Amino acid sequence: MNMPNERPKWLMLYAAVALIACGSQCFAANPPDADQKGPVFLKEPTNRIDFSNSTGAEIECKASGNPMPEIIWIRSDGTAVGDVPGLRQISSDGKLVFPPFRAEDYRQEVHAQVYACLARNQFGSIISRDVHVRAVVNQFYEAEIMTEYVIRGNAAVLKCSIPSFVADFVRVESWIDDEGNVLSFSDNYDGKYLVLPSGELHIREVGPEDGYKSYQCRTKHRLTGETRLSATKGRLVITEPVGSVSPQLNGNGNQEHITLTRVPKMGSVTLMCPAQAYPVPFFRWYKFIEGTTRKQAVVLNDRVKQVSGTLIIKDAVVEDSGKYLCVVNNSVGGESVETVLTVTAPLSAKIDPPTQTVDFGRPAVFTCQYTGNPIKTVSWMKDGKVIGHSEPVLRIESVKKEDKGMYQCFVRNDQESAEASAELKLGGRFDPPVIRQAFQEETMEPGPSVFLKCVAGGNPTPEISWELDGKKIANNDRYQVGQYVTVNGDVVSYLNITSVHANDGGLYKCIAKSKVGVAEHSAKLNVYGLPYIRQMEKKAIVAGETLIVTCPVAGYPIDSIVWERDNRALPINRKQKVFPNGTLIIENVERNSDQATYTCVAKNQEGYSARGSLEVQVMVLPRIIPFDFEEGPAQVGQYLTLHCSVPGGDLPLDIDWTLDGQQISEDLGITTSRVGRRGSVLTIEAVEARHAGNFTCHARNLAGHQQYTTPLNAYVPPRWILEPTDKAFAQGSDAKVECKADGFPKPQVTWKKAVGDTPGEYKDLKKSDNIRVEEGTLHVDNIQKTNEGYYLCEAINGIGSGLSAVIMISVQAPPEFTEKLRNQTARRGEPAVLQCEAKGEKPIGILWNMNNMRLDPKNDNRYTIREEILSTGVMSSLSIKRTERSDSALFTCVATNAFGSDDASINMIVQEVPEMPYALKVLDKSGRSVQLSWAQPYDGNSPLDRYIIEFKRSRASWSEIDRVIVPGHTTEAQVQKLSPATTYNIRIVAENAIGTSQSSEAVTIITAEEAPSGKPQNIKVEPVNQTTMRVTWKPPPRTEWNGEILGYYVGYKLSNTNSSYVFETINFITEEGKEHNLELQNLRVYTQYSVVIQAFNKIGAGPLSEEEKQFTAEGTPSQPPSDTACTTLTSQTIRVGWVSPPLESANGVIKTYKVVYAPSDEWYDETKRHYKKTASSDTVLHGLKKYTNYTMQVLATTAGGDGVRSVPIHCQTEPDVPEAPTDVKALVMGNAAILVSWRPPAQPNGIITQYTVYSKAEGAETETKTQKVPHYQMSFEATELEKNKPYEFWVTASTTIGEGQQSKSIVAMPSDQVPAKIASFDDTFTATFKEDAKMPCLAVGAPQPEITWKIKGVEFSANDRMRVLPDGSLLIKSVNRQDAGDYSCHAENSIAKDSITHKLIVLAPPQSPHVTLSATTTDALTVKLKPHEGDTAPLHGYTLHYKPEFGEWETSEVSVDSQKHNIESLLCGSRYQVYATGFNNIGAGEASDILNTRTKGQKPKLPEKPRFIEVSSNSVSLHFKAWKDGGCPMSHFVVESKKRDQIEWNQISNNVKPDNNYVVLDLEPATWYNLRITAHNSAGFTVAEYDFATLTVTGGTIAPLDDGTGHGNVHTRIRLPAWMPEWLDLNFMVPLIATVVVVAVGICVVCVALSRRRADDMRGGQKDVYYDVVYNQTMGPGATLDKRRPDLRDELGYIAPPNRKLPPVPGSNYNTCDRIKRGRGGLRSNHSTWDPRRNPNLYEELKAPPVPMHGNHYGHAHGNAECHYRHPGMEDEICPYATFHLLGFREEMDPTKAMNFQTFPHQNGHAGPVPGHAGTMLPPGHPGHVHSRSGSQSMPRANRYQRKNSQGGQSSIYTPAPEYDDPANCAEEDQYRRYTRVNSQGGSLYSGPGPEYDDPANCAPEEDQYGSQYGGPYGQPYDHYGSRGSMGRRSIGSARNPGNGSPEPPPPPPRNHDMSNSSFNDSKESNEISEAECDRDHGPRGNYGAVKRSPQPKDQRTTEEMRKLIERNETGPKQLQLQQTNGAGFTAYDTMAV
Repeated sequence: MNMPNERPKWLMLYAAVALIACGSQCFAANPPDADQKGPVFLKEPTNRIDFSNSTGAEIECKASGNPMPEIIWIRSDGTAVGDVPGLRQISSDGKLVFPPFRAEDYRQEVHAQVYACLARNQFGSIISRDVHVRAVVNQFYEAEIMTEYVIRGNAAVLKCSIPSFVADFVRVESWIDDEGNVLSFSDNYDGKYLVLPSGELHIREVGPEDGYKSYQCRTKHRLTGETRLSATKGRLVITEPVGSVSPQLNGNGNQEHITLTRVPKMGSVTLMCPAQAYPVPFFRWYKFIEGTTRKQAVVLNDRVKQVSGTLIIKDAVVEDSGKYLCVVNNSVGGESVETVLTVTAPLSAKIDPPTQTVDFGRPAVFTCQYTGNPIKTVSWMKDGKVIGHSEPVLRIESVKKEDKGMYQCFVRNDQESAEASAELKLGGRFDPPVIRQAFQEETMEPGPSVFLKCVAGGNPTPEISWELDGKKIANNDRYQVGQYVTVNGDVVSYLNITSVHANDGGLYKCIAKSKVGVAEHSAKLNVYGLPYIRQMEKKAIVAGETLIVTCPVAGYPIDSIVWERDNRALPINRKQKVFPNGTLIIENVERNSDQATYTCVAKNQEGYSARGSLEVQVMVLPRIIPFDFEEGPAQVGQYLTLHCSVPGGDLPLDIDWTLDGQQISEDLGITTSRVGRRGSVLTIEAVEARHAGNFTCHARNLAGHQQYTTPLNAYVPPRWILEPTDKAFAQGSDAKVECKADGFPKPQVTWKKAVGDTPGEYKDLKKSDNIRVEEGTLHVDNIQKTNEGYYLCEAINGIGSGLSAVIMISVQAPPEFTEKLRNQTARRGEPAVLQCEAKGEKPIGILWNMNNMRLDPKNDNRYTIREEILSTGVMSSLSIKRTERSDSALFTCVATNAFGSDDASINMIVQEVPEMPYALKVLDKSGRSVQLSWAQPYDGNSPLDRYIIEFKRSRASWSEIDRVIVPGHTTEAQVQKLSPATTYNIRIVAENAIGTSQSSEAVTIITAEEAPSGKPQNIKVEPVNQTTMRVTWKPPPRTEWNGEILGYYVGYKLSNTNSSYVFETINFITEEGKEHNLELQNLRVYTQYSVVIQAFNKIGAGPLSEEEKQFTAEGTPSQPPSDTACTTLTSQTIRVGWVSPPLESANGVIKTYKVVYAPSDEWYDETKRHYKKTASSDTVLHGLKKYTNYTMQVLATTAGGDGVRSVPIHCQTEPDVPEAPTDVKALVMGNAAILVSWRPPAQPNGIITQYTVYSKAEGAETETKTQKVPHYQMSFEATELEKNKPYEFWVTASTTIGEGQQSKSIVAMPSDQVPAKIASFDDTFTATFKEDAKMPCLAVGAPQPEITWKIKGVEFSANDRMRVLPDGSLLIKSVNRQDAGDYSCHAENSIAKDSITHKLIVLAPPQSPHVTLSATTTDALTVKLKPHEGDTAPLHGYTLHYKPEFGEWETSEVSVDSQKHNIESLLCGSRYQVYATGFNNIGAGEASDILNTRTKGQKPKLPEKPRFIEVSSNSVSLHFKAWKDGGCPMSHFVVESKKRDQIEWNQISNNVKPDNNYVVLDLEPATWYNLRITAHNSAGFTVAEYDFATLTVTGGTIAPLDDGTGHGNVHTRIRLPAWMPEWLDLNFMVPLIATVVVVAVGICVVCVALSRRRADDMRGGQKDVYYDVVYNQTMGPGATLDKRRPDLRDELGYIAPPNRKLPPVPGSNYNTCDRIKRGRGGLRSNHSTWDPRRNPNLYEELKAPPVPMHGNHYGHAHGNAECHYRHPGMEDEICPYATFHLLGFREEMDPTKAMNFQTFPHQNGHAGPVPGHAGTMLPPGHPGHVHSRSGSQSMPRANRYQRKNSQGGQSSIYTPAPEYDDPANCAEEDQYRRYTRVNSQGGSLYSGPGPEYDDPANCAPEEDQYGSQYGGPYGQPYDHYGSRGSMGRRSIGSARNPGNGSPEPPPPPPRNHDMSNSSFNDSKESNEISEAECDRDHGPRGNYGAVKRSPQPKDQRTTEEMRKLIERNETGPKQLQLQQTNGAGFTAYDTMAV
C-alpha cells in the first residue's frame, strides 16, 4: 500500500463510519456563498487593433467573478476561435496572440476579422465589445501630387494622394518645396502657406511666381513608423482670367455639392470650399440649426478659423456636428457647398443598477446609460445571446428562474461599439430540507403497535421516505407509511407498525429530500426479544472499491455483534475494520483475498445468538490494450485492420465497435470478428471517404464498461453534398444558392459568373454590397435583372481534378407601380378621375379596392372603370361622377401577372368647409387673460388654417368684437389683454381653405383679480436708534390695486450682499391717504440696510418698490483697538500706540480714542483713573509719576458712545533722581559719636542704590565729609568727633540716575551725657494678612535705655506670635485682622525718655459675601450680592460660582456695583448650587454659604397607553407626541423591548427624537412583549414600562396571559394564599415597611449629625485658625501665588459639593474612582449621599465650613459594627457590612424597584471596591460581577478627596504619609502646593513635612475606570460622557451580565461636553479624569473652560432670529456658539444604537 495515500483513505473510512453510526444527521445543500457573482470585465480589449505583420499583436482580456470566469475568444457569429499554427494563438492567461508573420501567410479570416472576448462562469456569460482586428502587410506604396489649376488671386489647395489600401494608416507629416523648406503644421493662419489638419497644403493668393515652384509631401506610416516622400512633385498652373468668372467648384464638387466629414472629438477638422472665381470671391460659412432649414453664420474665434474659403475647427466637440454651408459669391454669380460634419466621441455605456436581486414574480429594470457620438443602435444580450431588445431601458415584468444571469447593453455605430454588464440574481428563499420533529430511540416490549413520526420543512416542499437498516420500507399488511402537508408548508410523515415483533427492531431512518438538499434522521427501535438477523442480499462490488456493510440485527438487548469468515472472527487483516454497532468495512477489495461468505453473529447476555450470512462477490472491470492506425491518413481503396485486445476483466466479455458513436453495420464495407474470448478484429477491405472518423472498441462485463478510441483520416476527392441547380428568383428578393462539397482535406468552394449570355468563359465575382459568398453559398441581396446569367460553382481540395457545376439564375419581374402612394383632392359635389399605371410583363390584370373592400361599379352607378393598354404596361382609370363625403377613402389598385403582384394607393380627399367648433371650455383664467380649449370639429378634409376667437364685454353687441387668430393645429389658446374682474362673452369659428364654419356657442367668463401692479409710494427710511429703523410709505395708485389691498410685505437685508430679503407683514390701513409705518428692530449697529415694500391682495404680492438704503444709528465699537503698545519716553511720559478696530466692528465713525490710565496699584479704583482723548492712533501721556508702573487701556468712541476697552497693558516710567529724605535725626551717642538716622524719600523715583551722609563742623571752614551708606541702612554712626563741638548733618538719596535733593540740615554736638532717644520715626506699616510684620525701634542712650512697647495703649507682653527683637524691633508673626492698630515704643534711661508710635494696617482678603436668591425662571436665576460688613480693604468685585446637580462648576465675574446678577442659559428643571467669593488686591476671599435651588420645569410626564402605543401584527407604532414635557423641552427617548418571558432587554434605539412617530419592527405576531421607554429632558428622565400583545396575522387580538407568577409583567399583583387578608398584599406592605425603616434611620442620623456639628464647628471662634492652614505653608520652589485667581477658594480651604455631572445610573460604579490605583494601604472609602428630596425648600443655606483643630491626629477606627465614629465628619458614614434599603437617590427612580444593598468590608486596608461593583454588596445568589439596581449610590464616586457633602456628611482621609488631594486642580500638580485643603464641614486632612500632591486625574486605573457602565447592554453608546471630553476610552468590563434582570434606564446624553478644550487628549492624566473629579471650571488656567450652553437650540426660528442669521450670512442654524472668552462650547452629540 502506498503510504501517502493511506491517510486520506483512513479519513474517508472514519467519515463513513461516523455517517453510519450517526443517530440524527442532516444533509443540506449549502446555500450559495453571498460573495459569489457573475463575470465582470477587468480589462476589456479596445474596438480596433491594427498591427503590422512585422510586429504582431497581443490582445488582453481579463475578467473577475466568483468562481473565477473562463475566458473564451469568439468570432462575431459566436463560434469559438482556436489556434492557427504560426498565425493565431490563445495563451494560457487568456490573451489572443497574433505572432509576426510573412506577407504570403496573410489569411483574411484570421487577420481581418471581428473578434470578441467571452467570459463565463456558472452564473452567466458576458461578451466584450467588438474587436476589429486588422493586420497590415508591409506593401510598397507611393504618394502622388496632382497638378492644380488655379485662377490668379485665388487660394490653391494641393492634395497628397495616398493609395486607398494604406490610406487608413498613412498620414501627411509635412510638405517640402523645391528649395528644401519644410512646411509643417502650425497655428499661424496668416502666412502664405498653411498645412491643413487633413494634410492638404493651402497656398493663399497665388500669383504667377507660384507657377514655378514644385512641392512634395512627406508621409508617415503609423504602424511601422516609416516615412517617405511623394513619388511625384506637385505644381500649380496659374491661369489668367479672361473677363469675369463666376464661382466654379473644383473636383467632384459639381456632382452633389455635399461632402461627408468625420473627425474624432478634440481633433482638428478642415471643411473645404473648393471654389475659384474672378474677381476673387467672398466666402461665407453657415451652419444649419439642427432639425430646421434655418441657418446661422459660423462665429469665428480662437478655435474656429477661416483661411480663404477653408474653415478650420480646432479641438472639435460633439456640438460642432451638423450640416455646414459654404456660400461663395462675387460680382458675377454665386455657388454653395454643403458639408455634413460628424464629430465622433468615444462610446461608453453603464447599466444601472450593476447588480440586483429580485424575488420571483417581481419586476426587474435595467437602464443603459450611454455617452458618445454618434449612437446608431442599442441592443441587449443575456448570457451572450441576443434578446432582441433595442430600447435603453430593459424591463422584465415578472422575473422567472431562467431570467437570472448576466445582461449586457451594447451601443454601436459604424466605427466602434461599447458594452456594459449587469447581473440579475434571484431572490426569495430556497430552503434545504430540515427535520423539524422526529421520533426518538425507543425500547419496548413486543405486541403493541408503533407509530413513528417525522416532520420536515423546506422550500420547495420535500418528499419523505423511510428505511429500516438501509432498506426502503414499502407499505404491506404490517407496515403503513403516510404523509400530509400542514398549513405552514411542513410535511408530516408517519410509519405505523402493527403489533410490533422482536424482529421489527433496528435502525429506522426518515429521509426528507428535495431538489435543493437532503436531510435525514435515524434512531433505533429496540424491541425486547431474542437476537434476530434479517436476511442480507448478495453484495456485488467492483475490485478496488471499499465495502461498507452493517449487520441488520433485531432483538434487545444485544450484547455483541461480530463478523466471521470461515469461522474466524474478523478482522484478520489490516484492510478489515469491525465496529461494535455491527459495521464491517473492507478497503481496496480484491477478488482473491476478499470474495467470500461473511457471517454476522449477534448474541445477548443469556447466550442466545443469531447468525446471518452475506455473500460478497468481487467483480473486475475490463482492460483494453491501446491501438491505432499506424500509417496515418489512408488513401481511398487502402486495406486496413485494427485489433482490440482485452487481457483483463471478468468473463463473459462483450466486445463491439462504433464509428463516430454509431454501431458499425455491414453495408459500410467494414467487418468485425471475435478472436477468442478476449479479442476482436476490425477489417476495412477498401477505405472509402465515409470511413473517416473515430473508431471505438467497447468492452463490457458485469463489473462495468471500458472503451478505447482511435481516429482514421482518409484522403478523399471532393464530392457533392449539395449540388447547385438552376434557380429563378423574383426581382428584388434576396437570392441564395447553396453549393456544398465534402472531401479530405476539406475542399475550397468558389463561384464565378459567365461572361455574356452564354456559358463558356467565366470570371471571378466582384465583391460588392449585394453579392457575397459565405461558406460556399452564393448570396445576392435585392436581386435585379442585371444579375441574371450563368454561374459556375467549383470545389477543389487537391485530390483529383475537383468538381464544378454550371447553373442558370433567372430573375422574374412582377408588375410594378412607379408611384406607390399619392394624395388626390376634390371638392364635395364635383366629379373626379383616379388613374393607376402598372409596368411589367403582360398580361396584367388590375382591380380596384376602396378601403380594402372590392369596388364593383355595378353596385354604384357613380363609379366607372376604364383600362388602356400601354407599351410598358396598363393604365386603369376610375371616374366618380359626383363626389360625396364618403368618397374620402383609400383607393387601391392591385396589378397581377404570372410573377407576382403590386399595388398602389390613392388617398382620395373630398374637401368641404369645416363644421363649427364645439365643447368650448375655460381651462384657466387670470385677471388679464383666459385660457380656452375646444374640441376640433370635422375639418372638411382640408387642414384647418386657423381658428378665430371672438370676444366682447358682456354689455356690448357682437358687432363690437375683438378677435384672436389661432393656428389651426391647436385646440387651446389664450386670450390676453383683458381687464381684471370683467365679464366677457367668447365664441369661436374654424376656417380652412374651402371656407369658414359657423360660430360656436358663446361662453361667459369673469376675469379674476390680480396681484397689485403698482408699487408703494413715498417710501422713507429713518434711523430710530442703533438697532431700529422706521419705514413709512403710502399705498400704490388706486388704479393699480387690481383688487382690495390686504397689506404689505416689508423686506429688508444688509446692503451690498447677495442674501435674500427678510419680509415682515403689515395689515392695510383703510383710512384714505393715511401713511403706513413699521419699525425694524434688532438690526446691526451702524449698518446700511436696503428696504423694499410690496403691496398684496388675496391673489398675491405686487411689484417690489425701488430699494431704499439707510444706515442704523451709530453704536459703540464692539471690538477694542488692537495692537495696543506703550513705550516709556521719560520718567514722566509714556507714548501709547494702537491700531483702530476692524471697520466692521466700529459700528459707526470713530471720532476719538480714549486712553484710560492709572498707576497699576490704584487701577482697581475707578475714581483714580485718568482719561486722555485723541483723534490720532497714538498719544503721549504727560505728568506721570516717576518710576511707576502704569496700567493703560484704549477704547474707541463714536457718536454712539464709548466702545470696548482693550486688554490692559503696562509700562513703567523711567527712574529719576529721588526726592530728599523725608526726615533726619541726629542723636548723641557719646563724647565722640553721633547717630544720624533718616526716613526714605516720599518719592524715590527709582530703586535707591545708596544714601550719602554729609557732615560738617559748624562755624569752621572745614571741608564737608561724606559717607556712602547702603540703601537698606537707615542710620549712620559718625565717630571721631570733637567733644562739645556742634556738627551739621544732612542726607541725600541716590538712584541709578544720580543723587537727589538734600534733606534738611540738623545740628548736634557730642557730649558725655547721652539721654535716651529713639532713632526710628513714627511710621505707618501695611502688612499682608498671614505674613510677618516688623516694626523698628532703634534707641540710643547711656546708660542703655529700657525699651517697652504698648499695643493700642496696653502694655505688651511677649507671646508665641509677638516678641521684641534684640534691636528693639517688634516682630509679629502671621498677622491677622485683629493686629491692626497703634503700636508705641518707649525708650527711657536715667537722663531722658522718648517714644514713637507706629500704625499697623492689615490688608486681608474679603470675608464671605451674602448671597440671596431673587427670582427663578426655566433657564435663569437672579441673585443679590452684598459684601461682608467687616471688610476693611476695598472690594474689587465678586466671582459667582454655580453648577447644575450633575455638571461642572461655572463662574461668572460680577462687578462690585451690581446689586443683582442674572445667571442665564441654565438647564430647565434642574437643581443648581450657587455661592460667591469676593476679591480685592490681596486675592480671593472666603466663599459664601451655598444656595441650593432649582430652575423651573419638571421631568417628562407619562402619556396614556392608548394614545402612545398603536399595535399591529409584527410592529408597534409609538406616538411620542403623546408625552408631556413637564415644561422642559424633550431631548430624546430610549426605546427598549423584550418578550414577556425574557429577562434581557433589547435596546432598539437610544436616540429617538421627539415630535416623531417611531415604529418598532420585526415583532412576532400574537406575542406578549414588554416595552420600556426612557424619556429625557434637562430636568431628568422618566421611565415607563408597558405590556402589549401584537395582533395575530389576521389582525385579531390574543387573550391576556397570566400564569400566576407575574413573570414578564411588573404590574402583576403577587398572589396571596387564600387565608391571608387582602390588605397584606406584598405590593403594599414591602414599600410601607421600607419607608418606616428609612425614616427612622434618617431621624437618628440627623440627630447625631446635629449634635456632632455643634461640638465640632469652630468657625464661630477665632478665624485666624481657619486661615492659618492656608498661609503658614512653606512655598515650594518656584511656586507663585496669584492672589486674584477666582479659584483661590481652593487654596483658602473651600471645597465644592459633590459633582455629579450625569445621574448615577443604578447598579453601576459610574463616577467612582478606584482608590487602589497607587497601591497605598490605609485609605478608607467613605461614601455619603445627598438626597435632594429631604428638604422641600427652594434652596438651602449651608453653614460656613468649620476648621479642624490643630495637632489632632485621628487614628484608624476599629470595630465595624459600630456606626457612630468618634471622629468629626463621620456622622453620615455607612458602616461596613451594614445592610440598607435605599428608596432612591433621584426622584426619577421607582421606589418599588429599590433593592437592599450591603456595604463592603474594609478589605484589610484596601479601600477600593471590587472591580465591577458600585460600592454595594449584591443580594445572595447573584454573581459577584453583576450590578444590582439600587435607587441610590453611596456618593457618585468613591471619594478619596476632602469634600463638603451637601447634607452635612463628611469624608475624611486618614493616611500616615499625607497627600494633597485637590480635585479642582486636575492635571496641575505643581502650581498650588502651598496650600492645604480643608474640609468644608470639619473633616480634616493632615499635611506631613514633605507634602506630595495627589493628582486626582490619576485616580482611575488605566485598564478600566468604571468597569462596565451598566449591567445590561449599555456599555458603549455613552463612552464619551466625560465631563471635559477627556475620557479617552472606557473598557466594558466584567459587569456586562446577560442574567441581570433588573431593568435599567440608560443614562441621558451629556448636557455639556466641551470638545474645544485644549486638554482633550493632552496627557494620561487628563485622559482618565472621571466626571466627578474636577468639580468646577479652573478659571484663568483654562484647561477646562466653563461650558456655555447655546440658548434655544431649535430648528424653528423667529423672524428676529432669521434676520440675525441673514445678517451673518449664515444659511444653517449655528446650534453651538463657542464662547471664546471662556474657551468652551457645546458639543453636538451623536448617540448611536448598540
